[in-house]
Amino acid sequence: MTPKDSIVKLLLHCLLGLVMTGVASADSAKPNIILVMPDDVGYGDYACLGNPVIKTPAVDAFRKQGLLLSQFHTSPTCSPCRSALMSGRHEFKNGVTHTILERERMSLKTFTLPQMLKTVGYTTGIFGKWHLGDEEAYRPEKRGFDEVYIHGGGGIGQTFPGSCGDAPGNTNIDPALWRNGKFEKTQGYCTDLFFTQAIDWMNEKRASKQPFFAYIPLNAAHAPLVVPKSCYEHYLGMPGVNQEAAKFLGMIENIDTNFGKLLAKLKDWGIEDNTLVIYLASDNGGTVGTRIFNAGMRAGKGTPYQGGTRVPCIVRWPAGGVPAGAESKGLSAHLDLFPTLAEITGASLSVEVKNQVEGRSLVSILKNPKAVWPDRTLVHHVGRWPKGRAEEWKYTNCAIQNSRFTLVADKELYDLTGDPGETRNVIAEHPEVVADLRKAYESWWSEVKPLLVNEDAVGPKINPMKELYWKQFGGGPDEALRKRMDPAGKSN
Repeated sequence: MTPKDSIVKLLLHCLLGLVMTGVASADSAKPNIILVMPDDVGYGDYACLGNPVIKTPAVDAFRKQGLLLSQFHTSPTCSPCRSALMSGRHEFKNGVTHTILERERMSLKTFTLPQMLKTVGYTTGIFGKWHLGDEEAYRPEKRGFDEVYIHGGGGIGQTFPGSCGDAPGNTNIDPALWRNGKFEKTQGYCTDLFFTQAIDWMNEKRASKQPFFAYIPLNAAHAPLVVPKSCYEHYLGMPGVNQEAAKFLGMIENIDTNFGKLLAKLKDWGIEDNTLVIYLASDNGGTVGTRIFNAGMRAGKGTPYQGGTRVPCIVRWPAGGVPAGAESKGLSAHLDLFPTLAEITGASLSVEVKNQVEGRSLVSILKNPKAVWPDRTLVHHVGRWPKGRAEEWKYTNCAIQNSRFTLVADKELYDLTGDPGETRNVIAEHPEVVADLRKAYESWWSEVKPLLVNEDAVGPKINPMKELYWKQFGGGPDEALRKRMDPAGKSN
């Protein structure tokens, strides 16, 4: 080799080193992403947002450290919200129009949020509630999640016909949980278990220097309100708080305690600055807590009113320039998180996925809450119509809104700027607004109808999660029947 060749080789080696260093720097610059989402918790169920009873010190402190999206909307119920979150589009376009009866299953044609993040080097984990299908093809391990630690169906111990259900006899305390292809019998309270498993998994991933996406969609504070007495007894006897409300508040306080432990770990590990933490305060509007405080809104979960869909979303990411203690009143929604994370991580979306995603990236207002945020319309629809009657329920339990007005059930119009509690129907006073919103809704409905893929779905005769549990541990409907028969085969 000539001296010239040696110099060229050395230069190429140095250049390659610089390129690889640049790649490594780019990878290390990608933020870890954590999305925490409780269940059935309303806008008014946090002390920092006005609740006079509950104690939520971790969320209160987090509110001061991050940006509050105060006009953020989700879906009116559980599965629909999760579907929109996972896809960046309205839940009906994924075929999800209910929470049971096979209508909770997210279309297999949907490209999911974790699948998108995996294309840019993320490892992904879910800890809590999936609720988008329990049959094998629909479970999270088939939809982009590397680590899975969940319960089945819509709630721990929930039982419904067909595919939506959980392990038999399950409860929030010492539940059997589905982890990476098999059930594990646990000891402890469900929320503690989900957070502990998530923290352990994140610790492993941060040690390996691989960016992670931890999705922690909790089943609390969804009914049944089963929680250790130590979590709620201090609420008993407080103004307006009965035992049911005390348990509900205790479940939220327990979430807050665990969330505080998670944030402390990020600090201890030295990764809090470049970890994007999203606290999406609920999957839908409020439930039990609305009787105590509902932040001035009307109604709650399962309705198209503001109380059914508006929830707080708080984002913290110091390294990404998200300002602390700020607020944005831009009209935003769960379907915006997919394109937001795609932009932040540099994911390149195919034409097909771009056509799927109808949300809007929030990056501009995350960096500058006062940035120009053009108006838009959002559709809220409860769904849940009887089988085969979608067209009849087109205007039932629905609303379409922009930043000022909301048109409910095609017959009620509310001006949210002066009437956020939706108390005065002004439909006769704004015919031009009504015409514009109706036109937008009609266009949306025409797009939705061809995508309602679950309306004629037929589920398995035996719930798949129960079948898997019985296969692993024994038992089942046949054994239960045998126990009711005497040795001669006659019924007892």
